[in-house]
Amino acid sequence: MAPSEALGTAAQIAVALAGFAGVVIVFRRESAHEWSPLDKFRLRALLLNSVLPLGLCMIAFLLLTIEPALTGVWRWCSGIASVVLLFFGIGTTTAFRRVAVQRLQSAHSNFIFYFFATLGIGAMLLQLYNAIFLDAFWPFFTGIVLQLVGATFQFARMILALPE
Repeated sequence: MAPSEALGTAAQIAVALAGFAGVVIVFRRESAHEWSPLDKFRLRALLLNSVLPLGLCMIAFLLLTIEPALTGVWRWCSGIASVVLLFFGIGTTTAFRRVAVQRLQSAHSNFIFYFFATLGIGAMLLQLYNAIFLDAFWPFFTGIVLQLVGATFQFARMILALPE
């Protein structure tokens, strides 16, 4: 599969998942302002895990359209992705700890968060390795796929979880 095809498919999935966040909000009984801090955290995670891959796909599309073709386009994409993933990780961890202190005592939720956090750290390290050594498409795309899997997981949790 060509990188442009994979990026296009990932962008479509990201837009669909962001749209599903709107569906979740509409079908809840209470408004989003009345949700528990945990539900608000899950919604934020769903939106960020949808918007970030879309943004990364758009940046990659932009860099692919530059004529003459850039050398090291995947280095640039991975460098940008590593910075984005770092700030995403810091922000998400801060928000999770704030929620965990207030409401979250479930070992199940902690395991899920730390499992995805570990995968995220691995993806960020892979981005840095790609930016420095590889210059390949697949490591960059791995970061996008991880974000989309996280968004899909959050969407399923919000649909299946009972209100707090």
